[in-house]
Amino acid sequence: MYKIDPIDFARKLIRCASVTPADAGALGVLQDALEAMGFSCTRYPFEDVDNLYARLGSDAPNFCYAGHVDVVPVGDAARWRHNPFGGEVEDGKIWGRGAADMKGGIAAFMAAVSEFLAQGKPFAGSISFLITGDEEGLALNGTKKVLEAITAKGEVLDHCLVGEPTNPNTLGEMIKIGRRGSLNGVVRTVGTQGHVAYPDLAGNPVPTLLKLLTALSSKKLDDGNDSFQPSNLEITSVDVDNPAHNVIAGSASAKFNIRFNTEHTGDDLLDWIHEEIKIAGAGFEGHIEADLSVPGHPFLTKPCVLTEKLSAAVKDITGHTPALSTSGGTSDARFITNYAPVVEFGLIGKTIHKTNEYAEVDDIKNLMEIYKAFLVRYFKI
Repeated sequence: MYKIDPIDFARKLIRCASVTPADAGALGVLQDALEAMGFSCTRYPFEDVDNLYARLGSDAPNFCYAGHVDVVPVGDAARWRHNPFGGEVEDGKIWGRGAADMKGGIAAFMAAVSEFLAQGKPFAGSISFLITGDEEGLALNGTKKVLEAITAKGEVLDHCLVGEPTNPNTLGEMIKIGRRGSLNGVVRTVGTQGHVAYPDLAGNPVPTLLKLLTALSSKKLDDGNDSFQPSNLEITSVDVDNPAHNVIAGSASAKFNIRFNTEHTGDDLLDWIHEEIKIAGAGFEGHIEADLSVPGHPFLTKPCVLTEKLSAAVKDITGHTPALSTSGGTSDARFITNYAPVVEFGLIGKTIHKTNEYAEVDDIKNLMEIYKAFLVRYFKI
């Protein structure tokens, strides 16, 4: 039986410089190992992004592990302790971009599957992998399109675990059972440029922009609920691009983001923003442009067989009873929730996207044991 060492496999993946959307051989490393374990693999390339779906078995339930091999850029490589794509092991840690987010997690689940299959016990159901190369990017040509494609072919996912790094400080602390939605906004007020000494001959766009931003940022969206923290709007940029003191600018713009819970829908928030734009623009001789999008909607997976068996597996290995949380940003689970109950559980996230990203060797090994214990519980072996 083909066996996988989680640390060696994580190093192989890290050595693939798969900065979004480059694959750099990472999916090939996965496919070779999956096929050696008997999985049927299909690649799903969309534009410049490659993706992989693999399945072992044909019966239900189909348990899917989802994740991504793409990583964010390394930044200044000279500031790294080791080659960011070297996968070096030192001081009980494996160093490199993607070690925690989330090549180490993928390696742990691959090794868990190899250990699970090595037991030689038949199990009723299927195991599948959905691995994308577009999670850290725009997420347009990855998980979302793969789900559409495999569903069109008759694939059904019964439950899904996304291996994102969910634990703040200690392995076993937290399982993510939901995420807030995200709304991005860019607003631009367009007036008439002129001399500050003759404001009657100009149309200053700045006060109108400030009026709009004040209205948006001062509104209390909600108090949160039993599962989610309060929604919040953050202004992330205000730009006039006017170096002169004696010139009234012709335009001004701002960017903002709303992280919202299940007290709202994206459409409700869009309607509110458009109404505030209308109010702010009343009496303004120019006009207001808005580019608004909702890349992610909030979701919540209620307690079920997935949360129960994963929580039990975590406690088996770590002794911790994990918190069921909806904190943090967005992930590809926002797409999967439309197809199957989904939760997230992986490594510790303290160093993700940072210089000198690393994962503890023992954490990867223990995560493998958690995943293996979960598979045993899920398939009732």
